[in-house]
Amino acid sequence: MVRVVVFDVGETLIDETRIWSRWADRLGFTRFTVLGMLGGMAALDRPFSDVFELLRPGFDLEAEQEAWKRDDPDGLRVNFDADDLYPDVRPGLAALRDLGYELIIAGNQPPQAYDALTAMDLPVDAIHTSDGWGVAKPAPEFFAKVVAVSGREPAEILYVGDRLDNDVRPARAAGMRTALIRRGPWGHLHAARPEAAEADHVIDDLHALAALLRR
Repeated sequence: MVRVVVFDVGETLIDETRIWSRWADRLGFTRFTVLGMLGGMAALDRPFSDVFELLRPGFDLEAEQEAWKRDDPDGLRVNFDADDLYPDVRPGLAALRDLGYELIIAGNQPPQAYDALTAMDLPVDAIHTSDGWGVAKPAPEFFAKVVAVSGREPAEILYVGDRLDNDVRPARAAGMRTALIRRGPWGHLHAARPEAAEADHVIDDLHALAALLRR
């Protein structure tokens, strides 16, 4: 029986459209170009960082982020806030909480993401990031951390994410139940693949997840 539901962050809880749109504006490309390139990387199973290399060969991501911080110290830049939550997230989490599930957020995120998520006052029991743990998905050690902080057996944990490679497969290998959420470039592409059958559930939003677990 599932007792704990654990959530990825990007394109599971957070809509990253504004982040990538700001990157397009920063680099001087149309938003259509950058978002289209991002979808291409998802379809080709290439990392999102390849978008920068294709648009600007030799691009130094870290240096550009530092320059952007100097230029716009008070802006969101590559960060997110409560306005980036998908609209179903807050009510969906509340519904799951009402059903008695322990809720944990645990995803690949940089240092500032922890404070951003905490400031949203979401109805969850704990928030963890790869930066805080010093290990990132899909490493088995990340999912071992998920098990450890939950205090439950792996089979009692349902991990929810938008990717087969980063979420479903490694969580399944760790003994967890899994749900693939069909949103964002990776979510839609991965849900259409035969391998999506490896997930215990394929869902469209957190309302659907709450209805599923209620049954």
